[in-house]
Amino acid sequence: MPRTHVTTLRVRYAETDQMGVVYHANYLAWCEIGRTEFVRAAGMSYREMEAAGVGLAVIDAQLRFHGGAVYDDEVRIETRLTDVRSRLVVFDYLITQAATGARLVTASTRLASVTRSGGTTALPAPVRALLERALVDAPTAPSGG
Repeated sequence: MPRTHVTTLRVRYAETDQMGVVYHANYLAWCEIGRTEFVRAAGMSYREMEAAGVGLAVIDAQLRFHGGAVYDDEVRIETRLTDVRSRLVVFDYLITQAATGARLVTASTRLASVTRSGGTTALPAPVRALLERALVDAPTAPSGG
């Protein structure tokens, strides 16, 4: 089972709704932060990946809400790469309260490898190799946010 990469961030006031809790769509943005930091820790930034001629487009996202964060809470995003195929990459996420470990959201995203024009394409060999290495030996270094 792959290890996880951990990213932490503090909830900004703009991320909360009228009820004072984090607006649900922000958890998906936090998954993106976790995913980009996972890939960076594995050895390549998303910018470098795009320069290699490929982007990763979310084609499926599943989120399950277990609790809510509020303004100024520190949250922990655990990101785990769970599958790499020629044109598909899958990440799982666990978002928790950093202080208590209380589960906020569990999520999964499936991303397709796409060209700049939006067509699907095989992952370039160096990108796929990097992700496959991360699948076996995923990074664990935390990053701030």
